[in-house]
Amino acid sequence: MNVDTIADFLADQRDETPDELQYLIIQFENFWERKLWHQLTDSLIEFFANPKSEPQRLKFYKVFILKFADKINQLKLVDLGLKAATQCPDDQERLSFLTDLAKKVDNENSQDAFVYATAAVARVELNLRDYESSRKDLDKAEKILESFDSVETKVHAAFYQVNADYYQAQADFASYYRNALLYLACIDLSSLSPAERKARAYDLGIAALVSDSIYNFGELLQHPILAALTDDVAWLQELLLAFNRGDLAAYDVLSGHINSNPLLKEHLEEIRQKIYLAALTESVFRRPPHQRAMSFGTISADTKVRKDEIEHLVMKALSLGLVRGTIDEVDELVNFTWVQPRILDMRQIASMSQRLGEWGENVNKLGNWIEATGQDIWAA
Repeated sequence: MNVDTIADFLADQRDETPDELQYLIIQFENFWERKLWHQLTDSLIEFFANPKSEPQRLKFYKVFILKFADKINQLKLVDLGLKAATQCPDDQERLSFLTDLAKKVDNENSQDAFVYATAAVARVELNLRDYESSRKDLDKAEKILESFDSVETKVHAAFYQVNADYYQAQADFASYYRNALLYLACIDLSSLSPAERKARAYDLGIAALVSDSIYNFGELLQHPILAALTDDVAWLQELLLAFNRGDLAAYDVLSGHINSNPLLKEHLEEIRQKIYLAALTESVFRRPPHQRAMSFGTISADTKVRKDEIEHLVMKALSLGLVRGTIDEVDELVNFTWVQPRILDMRQIASMSQRLGEWGENVNKLGNWIEATGQDIWAA
């Protein structure tokens, strides 16, 4: 297409463009004629960002943008391509469009743009339930991401979002949990609608509970996304907090919600095991280090687990790295030497403050004893 034809195309598009956007078409004509590619790109991004441009995006991309695509920032080219792809009539055509886009930016100096586009391809493959192809493209993108010293956060966000959704579709809850939190770390939460924040917080909370490898919810409990758990899902935040403090009474109160959720109900035994482990770690945590030799009977009373199952419970906690210590099977005694650090609520902070106060008093008593006992030595 020659310059005159492009000019004709822009003139035709100007007639179809809403009045409030026509000034941008005039800018396109000006920047195109003067070959001001950077300014032209920014004007196109502004045009594509307006919802009223949707009917024209695909045509603009195919007829106009591709004429100078190699002259502009490739990451911005992908941005424009992704917005144009929203106008494809179905996922199959969208997949073809985005695959071509990814190939176009697959150059040595634009690997960030290639990862960005590849994540979009993987998203469509995921929508089409082509999990094998989606995983292959995500692995390819991840390998390239790991080779970067730095890259724009939106590239990381695009990858982690699709990767999280892939793992969620595969019921790999631990991997979903990690990738979803990484995605949230790459974005401004205000960019998500209230409904999106609520859905993401809910999915993260459920994943934390049903995962067979997540026993510390600290990172989620500190995240502002948890504030989205309100109204009909407020119980989930309360349940996560109950697990964090090993609160068996609160768990019993909230257990009805577990039975009403199919996924939680399916993992009921694993969830119950988690609350017992949480109660065990809380029991160890609230004791001073010199009082952490606990009998099976004491542990049974604190965790509501039968005495004949205590050894198995402690071995499970040891294997997961939640605690460290030794088990004396003969005397039915466990000597705990360490408990995994975790997020503290106000009650736990108050308990720690009390213990620090007691420790200070003991230090003072020791100092006074040394001073009184050693008076003759000091005098000498």
